[in-house]
Amino acid sequence: MGKLIGFNSSGMKLPSQLTRLAEVPKVTNLRIGLALGVAVVADGIEICTGFFGWVGFDQVIDLITMIVISRIIGFHPLMLPTFVIELVPLVADLPTWVACVVAVGAIRKREQRPKT
Repeated sequence: MGKLIGFNSSGMKLPSQLTRLAEVPKVTNLRIGLALGVAVVADGIEICTGFFGWVGFDQVIDLITMIVISRIIGFHPLMLPTFVIELVPLVADLPTWVACVVAVGAIRKREQRPKT
């Protein structure tokens, strides 16, 4: 058998802080509801700030939203394009965080369903 190729081929381990961030918690209806509440509040604040928002304020809200949602339901790659889309002024007024949480919640629930 040949050598393993990749990050752990030499026996290196990821730092414990990174592995803890990469862990996906068990997604419950409560966690999805909390994440959805955060998304609704974030999208609502951004709608209230107007079409162009305050310079930097909307981006701070988006960053905090992504971090909080990641802590509640675990990070998912769908959050990255959502964050980037929120940087576009007129598109930022759409409920993109709500859509992201609904999609990630459905994906996580499907992943946790027992295999038959």
